[in-house]
Amino acid sequence: MTFATLQDSLDMTREMPWEKRDVPTTVYEMLEGTATRFPDRPAISYQLTSGPEDKAETLNWRELHEKVCQTANLFRDLGIGEDDVVALVLPNSNETAIATLGGMVAGIVNPINPLLEAEQIAAILRETKAKVVVTLRNFPKTDIAQKTAEAVKHAPGVRTILTIDLNRYLSPPKSWIVPLLRPKMDVNHHADVKGFNKEIASQPKSLTFEDRKVDRVAAYFHTGGTTGMPKVAQHKNSGIIYQGWLGHELLFSEEDSVMCPLPLFHVFACHVILIAMVKSGAHVVFPTPAGYRGDGVFDNFWKLCERWKTSFIITVPTAVSALMQRPVDADLSTVKNAFSGSAPMPLELFNRFTESTGIEVYEGYGLTEATVLVSINPIDGEKKVGSVGIQFPYTDVKIITDKGEGPAECDIDEIGEICVAGPGIWPGNTYTEEAKNKDLYHFDSYLRTGDLGRKDPDGYIWITGRAKDLIIRGGHNIDPAEIEDALLSHKDVAFAGAIGQPDAHAGEVPCAYVELVEGGTVTPEALMEHATKQIHERAAFPKHVEVLDELPKTAVGKVFKPDLRKSAITRVYNGALGDAGVSARVTSVIDDKKRGLVAQVELNGASEEDVAKTLSSFTRPWDVA
Repeated sequence: MTFATLQDSLDMTREMPWEKRDVPTTVYEMLEGTATRFPDRPAISYQLTSGPEDKAETLNWRELHEKVCQTANLFRDLGIGEDDVVALVLPNSNETAIATLGGMVAGIVNPINPLLEAEQIAAILRETKAKVVVTLRNFPKTDIAQKTAEAVKHAPGVRTILTIDLNRYLSPPKSWIVPLLRPKMDVNHHADVKGFNKEIASQPKSLTFEDRKVDRVAAYFHTGGTTGMPKVAQHKNSGIIYQGWLGHELLFSEEDSVMCPLPLFHVFACHVILIAMVKSGAHVVFPTPAGYRGDGVFDNFWKLCERWKTSFIITVPTAVSALMQRPVDADLSTVKNAFSGSAPMPLELFNRFTESTGIEVYEGYGLTEATVLVSINPIDGEKKVGSVGIQFPYTDVKIITDKGEGPAECDIDEIGEICVAGPGIWPGNTYTEEAKNKDLYHFDSYLRTGDLGRKDPDGYIWITGRAKDLIIRGGHNIDPAEIEDALLSHKDVAFAGAIGQPDAHAGEVPCAYVELVEGGTVTPEALMEHATKQIHERAAFPKHVEVLDELPKTAVGKVFKPDLRKSAITRVYNGALGDAGVSARVTSVIDDKKRGLVAQVELNGASEEDVAKTLSSFTRPWDVA
């Protein structure tokens, strides 16, 4: 069914719930159906290293179904019921996909970003009340096992740790060397430690318990989690299956081979890709534990697509930018499309990619709180580059603002907050912590995304910025996207992030951080001049532009602005202290649950009174470190 046909069908059956179409009720029912239809077709492939001829492992749908059943059975034996949580602190591997699906079948799966520090991992384990944790066995060049062990010390609900040994993906002599190089483990926690593959091997290859056909919570995904106080979003079976249904109806078939170097701990790779594979029967390839961040992935990417006869590439703008700095050195005749998410793609980058590769790029939009997908530029309809397309079937997007008498829907092309209703939205229960659901909805059912945007006359959605990213200069609202777009128009700029830096007079003023393209030589002074020529509003002229080797980014390639804000606070406060002749210095900035960003000041012989006198004009608080 084409996108246009499905939209026409939707228009004629607007009141018909999507669940009444021919869709399964549970993740297991969906997997069982696909394994029955395509038992011998490839389901999932993984290679630990990035070489186009390196060792890889492929499971067909029958094998994947059997291993998911074994894993779900094991989780039940370990005390995981429908309301209990299995946490995964893992990079990508075949076992990661198996444990993800097995966790959804047995109970609630909670993938956790393994790049987080032990403190943040522990906070998520406590918030979700996880009973079982699946993680790596200690392995060279990664500290995931050590961090997880430390986190479990501070998560009393965890009873069992299951470890996955990546060494099995290597061939001699490398596989002989790993045991000699394994980092030492200081295991000083209360949980039992067992080997994942050894334990599931003893389980039956079919479910030993009833897969009840109920719409229950099957997954928790944390948003951020970098401050120690993460928000954990709840995903029900219906929302997860909706993602698979969309992927099957609009994007993938069993004939497709999908290259996905994105992390499975993020909803993009998990729901938009893995779950869509489960529904469609398509084949997904995960190269290296770290995906795009893995050694050699960018250098070998096109050859990997040739090896796996890729038809669909999954990417993000940061990855596209990196790929454009490598030659297209492989046969890409099988590649039909690329699906890009996480952030809007700059027009110049979009054009460079399509001209260099001949591959069409389709931009989509989603968020963790909505169980991901909200809209896409249609594959078989008009694409408007820079927009995130039109809303998916059975999803409704409204642009809402306060016009003085409470929230009201915006007019065409009027900017407001993007708000979403649909099968992946669970009003009142978006987050596990009830307090974080307060004021999260308009009109009772429309999730407030925090994104600013507009709808054009054709219903295409354009993201213009973040509501909470607004720079407020003396009461004047400045959209950071205007500054970022100005900087991105320079040929040497690959990525830009604009934020408000503290200011003693205006509260905050605009500043920007940029990452240059490879070989870029433009100076901050030249960028400042370039930006002021492009920006029409004087108040939005950046007061500081800084070039970084690499901007901080999230796992799916978004510029991570909290780190930029911390950097700006440190720079501005230390500048003020230095100008005042006060020897104290800001050594770090922490995110306090009640006060937000708080500067940590080492006195270095200065008095607290001198520090207070110097920093009292700024709105951001500080503490003595």
